[in-house]
Amino acid sequence: MALTYTLGLKRGESLIIRKTRRLPLPGEVLVNKGDKVSYNTEVARLNTPGKFKIIQASDILETKPDFTHLEPYMLKKVGDHVEKGEIIAQRKTLFGLLNKVCIAPTSGTIEHVSDLFYLAGQVMIREPPIPRSVYSYISGTVVDVIPKEGAIIETCGAYIQGIFGVGGEQHGEINVLVDSPDDVLTADIIGNDCRGKILVGGSKIDEEALHRAVDVGVNGIVVGGIKDKDITDFLGYEIGVAITGQEEIGLTLIVTEGFGMMRMANKTFQLLKRFEGKLACINGTTQIRAGVIRPEIIIPREDLNPSVVKKTEKESEVPTEGIRLGVLVRIVVPPNFGALGKVTRIPIELQKTEIESEVRVLEVELEDERRVTVPRTNVELIEDFS
Repeated sequence: MALTYTLGLKRGESLIIRKTRRLPLPGEVLVNKGDKVSYNTEVARLNTPGKFKIIQASDILETKPDFTHLEPYMLKKVGDHVEKGEIIAQRKTLFGLLNKVCIAPTSGTIEHVSDLFYLAGQVMIREPPIPRSVYSYISGTVVDVIPKEGAIIETCGAYIQGIFGVGGEQHGEINVLVDSPDDVLTADIIGNDCRGKILVGGSKIDEEALHRAVDVGVNGIVVGGIKDKDITDFLGYEIGVAITGQEEIGLTLIVTEGFGMMRMANKTFQLLKRFEGKLACINGTTQIRAGVIRPEIIIPREDLNPSVVKKTEKESEVPTEGIRLGVLVRIVVPPNFGALGKVTRIPIELQKTEIESEVRVLEVELEDERRVTVPRTNVELIEDFS
């Protein structure tokens, strides 16, 4: 892995991948160090406290303003379980001929009956605990356990980082629907047999194809590019600068190159093509500000020997002072946003930009053989381990 001042995108067919799977609060860890796990293995679980429901029982029972103590009317006491619709308090009126009743609006436990002046006449019900589990996400081996929190899972496999994504963790078999990285993924080629799959397109997907994929039940899509209008119309709102990945859109979308008609990098396309039919674990979570998070595609491989892969990875970690001639980079700002190319010249002297500031630049030869000069901060290194 090269050490550089630019952000890097990783891509490789034989890597060691580790994922930390952690609960948001202390709970119970269900795996042990050395365990073999599948992508859907439950690693840890907890019961998060249920929500509170507050009932102004004194208003319902119509107790006198100067007498709001509820104990004489309560049919349930603190700690008792109640079912939704059950009577928890009752006040008889008119010589016992008429009743005023307070009914539980939800199932749960009587947590508190308040007699404080400013809370007088309130009954608090806590709803049942909400179970929450963390799953392994990738198949592999538990290499470490975090007590009461989770575990670290390790696998050998292919790994691809994208430039942008929406939607969270998904799984499915890879299904390449196009013949080349230049082809557009259109709605008419997404059939019912794509249900549960991770579809691979070429240069673009549009809003119509996204809706078709949701209707069919596709789990994920990996494609080179998408127009910003199509993703905005599909989501129903504009993507801001915050982190993505929490969208509930029915699938996960990963864009590998950028916005617009963007030919998928040939190595990326061929890597996905090679593993067609294999299970892929994908996550569209993206953060482009501090603490960069990239969307990812992980393809666990049982045919790899972890010790051999680790040795190969270690030997490939050659430190460097920065970008070198010949390395592959991606431009991350317009007008050539998403374009790939090789560094052909690294001038030492500062150069003036259009806004008259002086910066260090690179000369990059793009895939179409054009040569462009860009500020060094406007590119990211493609770390290719293939």
